Amino acid sequence: MKKLLLSAILLLTFVCSVSAQVIEPKETPQLEFALQLRVTIGEAYRVGETPHGERIVIPITGGTFEGPQIKGTILNGGADYQLANKSQHRTELEAIYSIKTDDGVFIHVRNRGIICDGKDSQGNPTFYFKAAPQFEAPADSKYAWLNNALYVCAPEFSTEFKGIILNVWRVK
Repeated sequence: MKKLLLSAILLLTFVCSVSAQVIEPKETPQLEFALQLRVTIGEAYRVGETPHGERIVIPITGGTFEGPQIKGTILNGGADYQLANKSQHRTELEAIYSIKTDDGVFIHVRNRGIICDGKDSQGNPTFYFKAAPQFEAPADSKYAWLNNALYVCAPEFSTEFKGIILNVWRVK
């Protein structure tokens, strides 16, 4: 029994030492611009403090989108469901909505991300806002390519546009 226990400890020690080694990646993922969404929004409302944080809902009222292989409108009726943790200066977001291409194809979108503000090591203000949209396009459509990749997006702010602009890249 002691030999079995000692063997198990030696094996575990070996496995842990092997798994602790960092192997340099052979490839760094690349990004390819996929589309820009210009999302119009309604007036935000607060559900209030919940067990998970402060819930804020921002209605999605429409907009447009365009990219090298896709173009269309954002449908009214979706929303951005945010969960704010003020003490952590962090907000989790989950936007759920649909888009319609110019040739009549409906695509479901679920975009999850985080917004953080704080200070860097020198005390300068920082702001981070990134999300990962997932697209659900009909498998038999020319937009099925949206189903088979990961995407990241970042906002672009404009004083001329009343809403939010999201630039979306496909991870290659």
